[in-house]
Amino acid sequence: MKTIEVVAAIIEHEGRILATQRGYGDFKDGWEFPGGKMEPGETPEAAIVREIEEELKVTIAPKTLVTTVECDYPKFHLTMHCFLSSIVKGEICLVEHEAAKWLSPDELDSVDWLPADVEVVEKLKTLL
Repeated sequence: MKTIEVVAAIIEHEGRILATQRGYGDFKDGWEFPGGKMEPGETPEAAIVREIEEELKVTIAPKTLVTTVECDYPKFHLTMHCFLSSIVKGEICLVEHEAAKWLSPDELDSVDWLPADVEVVEKLKTLL
């Protein structure tokens, strides 16, 4: 089975966490933490900054690695490094997503998270 290594940003602002809704692909309409694939030789921190600039048109500062999720999907195995981050420059512009929501900790279960992101949400509940 193919393994895909990705990064995801848990973007926090004023006590809320950003959730984004996928606008394309097999998992279209599912909710996720924004991010994407790492490029060869790229550190996870550099990858998440680049991916968020591409997807949301903002600059973030990754602060802490919250968790690394290992998740099997039907066609691939996903390794996802998840960083608690904050926006340091810019206003969010959805390039690849259909929608975005700022969720308070008690609203984290209000969206239909993709399988790998469910594990991240459970970890966040213990931290927030």
